[in-house]
Amino acid sequence: MKFIKITCSLLAVLLPILTGCSTTRSPADRSAGRATAGKETVLITYHVQPGKEAEFGVVLNRGWEVYQNAHMVSVSPHIIIREVEDGNKPCFVELFTWVKSPDHAPDSVKAIWNQEQSLCEARDGHRGIEGGEVKLILGR
Repeated sequence: MKFIKITCSLLAVLLPILTGCSTTRSPADRSAGRATAGKETVLITYHVQPGKEAEFGVVLNRGWEVYQNAHMVSVSPHIIIREVEDGNKPCFVELFTWVKSPDHAPDSVKAIWNQEQSLCEARDGHRGIEGGEVKLILGR
C-alpha cells in the first residue's frame, strides 16, 4: 500500500512538470506544418499522341495507384484535366503533391514514367511531358 501511495505522489508531482515542458500547437498550426514540410505540388502537362488517349488514361491511372502504394503522393489534391490542343491533339494536365521526392523513385514508378513518355509527343516546341513545382493556393 505504501508503494502505491509513493507512486501516486511521484506522478502527482512529475506529471505537471512533464506536461509543462511539452509544446502544444493548434490544429491549424499542425495542419499548416504538414502542408509544407517536404512536400512538392506539381503541375504536369502530357502532350498525348492522337489516338492514344484511352491507353494513356489507363497508364495515368495505374501510375497514380503505383505512387499511392509507394506512399509517394498525398491523396488530395489530385486533379486530371483533359483538353484539346491545335484543334484535335489531346493534352492531359495533372496536379498532385509528392510527399516523397521523386528523385529517387523506385523502378515501379520509373516504368510508369517510361510508359507515359512512349504515349506522348513533342509538340510546338514543347517536350512530350513537361511540368514542375507550383504553389497551391486554395480559395475560400
